[in-house]
Parts: sequence; C-alpha cells; structure tokens
Amino acid sequence: MTISPFEALACPLDGSPLQRVEGSLRCETGHNFDVARQGYVHLLPVQKKRSLDPGDSKEMVAARQRFLNAGHYEPISDAVNHAAAGVFQAKNAASFLDAGCGEGYYIRRLANTLDEGQNAAVLGLDISKWAVLAAAKQDKRVRWVVGSNANLPVLPNELDCVLCLFGFPVYHEFQRVLKPGGQILQVDAGPDHLRELREIIYPELKPDRPDRDAIPDGFQLLGSEYVRYSLTLTNQDAVADLLAMTPHLYRASAEGRERAEALESLTVTVDAVLRRFERT
Repeated sequence: MTISPFEALACPLDGSPLQRVEGSLRCETGHNFDVARQGYVHLLPVQKKRSLDPGDSKEMVAARQRFLNAGHYEPISDAVNHAAAGVFQAKNAASFLDAGCGEGYYIRRLANTLDEGQNAAVLGLDISKWAVLAAAKQDKRVRWVVGSNANLPVLPNELDCVLCLFGFPVYHEFQRVLKPGGQILQVDAGPDHLRELREIIYPELKPDRPDRDAIPDGFQLLGSEYVRYSLTLTNQDAVADLLAMTPHLYRASAEGRERAEALESLTVTVDAVLRRFERT
C-alpha cells in the first residue's frame, strides 16, 4: 500500500488551485500559506473564523487522543475501515478526506488497513489547530490542514470519499468536492450513546433528533450499519477523558460535572450508526 498527501487543494480565499512553492502553498493570485514545521498548513482565514481559537481546545484534543489510543472506540473504527474498502471497488487508487479529523485516529487506522497494491491520497482537516497539530506529529504520510467544513479548501470533483465521524456535515460542500459516485461515510451518535454518562450529568435527557435518518439532497443512501456495545471504564482518568473529549463537558452544570468527576469507574453504552451516502 502507498499513502500520500492529497494535493488537489484550493485557496480558501478565491478557490484557485494551490501549488507548493518551497515552504508554502501559493495560488495564482498570490495568496500564500506557510507550511508549519510540523508539516500541516493553516487554510482557515481569520475573516472566516467565528472565534479566535475555534474547535476543540488543547485539553480536549489530549483527552481524546488518550481515550481513542486506548482502543475504546476501535469497533467503530473497524466498521469505518470495512466500509472504506468498498470505495476502491475495481480500482487501486482512491482519495480520502477526513472532515473533522480531530487528532487523526480514524484516518490513521484506515490508512494502515489498506491492502497491498492500493494507493490512497489522504487529507485530514479540522477547524482546531490543536487537533491538526497533534495529528501532524503522529503521521507524516497525510496532508493535514486547519480548515472548515463550511468552506473546504479542496478543488471540485477530486475526492472519492469523505469521512465525517461524529462531526458536522456540510453536504453541499461534500457534494462539490466529491467525484460523481463518490461516497460519504458518516458516523453519528445513536439515541443511547453514552446514555449512562448523560444521565449522571444532566437533569433530563433531550429527545432524539427527528431528522436523524434524513437523506441529504444530491445523495442516495447505500446502507446503514449499527455499532452498539457496552464499554466499561475502569478508572477515574478514563472517565475524565471521556467527559473532557465531548461537548458534554461544557453543556453540563457544575453539579453534573462534579458527579461525573467523582466516579471511579463507569459502564456506558456505545451506540453509533454508520451511514454510507453516494453522490448522485
């Protein structure tokens, strides 16, 4: 197998192709983006930010990295890898974007499962500079980019597959960058995901979203797969990492966080659904 950085990047300011020029990426109109020493590039212009430091914090990224590297979500990753194998079909080369890659756990494991003779051009993108920095430190084979799903710095019709795993899908952008017949592999939390933790930190649980099974315009549903299992976290640090890596840390009340932080172990339900969409 061969893993290479995805190259068909677009300027986030005007959409024109970016070319590597020494230690930077530059478009034909002169916009220039330096490649960091760690190997990633920042393609999220300040005028397109909603805050000074958007996305996951440095602490959230570190907690997620510890939690995922412990193998707690490995069955979800395995399901994604199995679905991604179908993207190749009769061809030996494919291009992948992990849209909301975090610290790169899922796309890194996917790259390591490719068969002999398969070639993948891979791009990992996240709005958090801390997440992309952590990803770039762990794998030099992938193109890592700080950017937004709302304005993907990718040229049109260039990707075979977009991964959106517990992220924020922007379907019109996914449709723009995918080739005809390209796929989205999307993982979302099911209604019982981490229910036991949520029951501890919230006074009451919100009802499930009614639009969960909606099919986005411009796509057809190829299939769904449910990943559900019981996960026991046997120490306080693992429970703390789970809480810290999710939005629940900021949504919960102070009392709810205190109850969770006092736990020395916790058994939770992992409930995720993997849906495969094809661009029509």
